[in-house]
Amino acid sequence: MACNNGDKVAALQQILPTQISKVSFGHVTLTIGIDGIPSNRVFKTKKELFETAFAKNPAFAYAVSPAEDGANWFDMTYVVFKNCVVQFFNDNLNDCHGVLSTLYQDIAEEILTGEGSHGVYFNTDVERGALGMPLGEWP
Repeated sequence: MACNNGDKVAALQQILPTQISKVSFGHVTLTIGIDGIPSNRVFKTKKELFETAFAKNPAFAYAVSPAEDGANWFDMTYVVFKNCVVQFFNDNLNDCHGVLSTLYQDIAEEILTGEGSHGVYFNTDVERGALGMPLGEWP
């Protein structure tokens, strides 16, 4: 991936496993590499790190760090992706279309394994109003 934003390059270098790596999804192998010059920016929080890495990415919803809201007992960050199913062709014989159906959070868990991803939990956003209903009122 080519990138001319030094802050984004610096962030991606921290959350990806190495400069160039390979991740397999069944019979498909994804080669990951970053082509760009990183800035010297030091990210204060993992929330800031992921917001920089995923800026302008339509799959990214938001990031939450409970520690920033006063819950300093555990340093964790939730990175939340858009609520949608991702499908891509991978010659999957279990699917009549040959595709794999998954969530952005599942892809992130497999790919984003660099040092900056420690203590980060990948999530899928919920539909507004879909949760919080008592059990007796569910459709």
